[in-house]
Amino acid sequence: MSKWKIGIVGLRRGRSFVNVLGAHSRIEVAALCDVDPAPLDELGEAFALGSERRFTDFAGFLAADIDVVIVATPIALHADQTVRALEAGKHVLCEQTAAYTVADCRAVVDAVRRTGMKYMMAENYAYYHYVRQWKRRIDQGQLGTIFYAEGEYVHEIIDLLVDPETGDYHWRHERPPIWYCAHCLGPLLTLMGDRVVAACGAHAGFHRRPDQADHPGFLDMEVALFRTAGGALIKVLRSQVAPRYPHLVWYCLYGTKGYVENGRGRGPGQLWTDAEMTPDDEARDIDCPKADPDAPPGAAAGGHGTSEYDLIRDFLDALDRDADPPIDAVRAMDFTVPGLIAHQSAMTDGNWREVPLMDA
Repeated sequence: MSKWKIGIVGLRRGRSFVNVLGAHSRIEVAALCDVDPAPLDELGEAFALGSERRFTDFAGFLAADIDVVIVATPIALHADQTVRALEAGKHVLCEQTAAYTVADCRAVVDAVRRTGMKYMMAENYAYYHYVRQWKRRIDQGQLGTIFYAEGEYVHEIIDLLVDPETGDYHWRHERPPIWYCAHCLGPLLTLMGDRVVAACGAHAGFHRRPDQADHPGFLDMEVALFRTAGGALIKVLRSQVAPRYPHLVWYCLYGTKGYVENGRGRGPGQLWTDAEMTPDDEARDIDCPKADPDAPPGAAAGGHGTSEYDLIRDFLDALDRDADPPIDAVRAMDFTVPGLIAHQSAMTDGNWREVPLMDA
């Protein structure tokens, strides 16, 4: 089997992908691109890439001999770079979030349809090992019909919003918390096999950093409610500034036959099903590992269990079969657009709004 020639743009976050690429025998890292020459030279040396395959210019990078572009740049650049890569005849694996506007989301979907190239959004939390274990339970009907789910992602990253020494803003300062909802919606919608059709939102203000009220990334909390096509309700809570240590990634799903949740903080998860227990029985503790213990050596080098390894494997499998990847352009927007609409609601009247579907 021939190897896929990979090019990576954005070598800060892209390094997480670099760390696990060696575990995939179907990959050859063939080009690198970054505006900062330091990581460009460091990784270029590590992959024995000559200067002719190291780029600070994206147009020159796209002209290189590569089959696939991994987009790992700041989110505001994702849509433009994705569309340009697709139009240059490259398949794209793009970090989440896919885009910052509904128009850009539609532009990505349209570019995939127009070019016939493959696109996948790298929503790695949907690939946590315990999420995949839950998926098997839900698909077997152990929880019955899922009618309610919650996701919370509270991760204080103030130093990634503004430099504490210089006061210079980093790119994330313009990102409202709920725009970055795919780490919650991605796993929940994957588990439910559903999609969002309506959204509303609210925010808690700027109590944590009142001096930053002109910068939506500093909102204390944003909460969104989502209605799904299947008639379920989802609540998502997000913050980038609230004090929570260690940071919280939490999911809970309620079905007609039981419920499951991972542990808050470092505690175990819980599972209750009517096939195994009675209402007099307490839920049993369950482990919620991020990494697959049967994955090959090096698969956990991405920093999020074995999720990066698994999603890259699925993407490569889709390329080999000329099939749509699991989180293709339309599914990526199912994970992305609801957060954009919820923020519109949160910043105005808080009312429900229709969520446009990208395959409609």
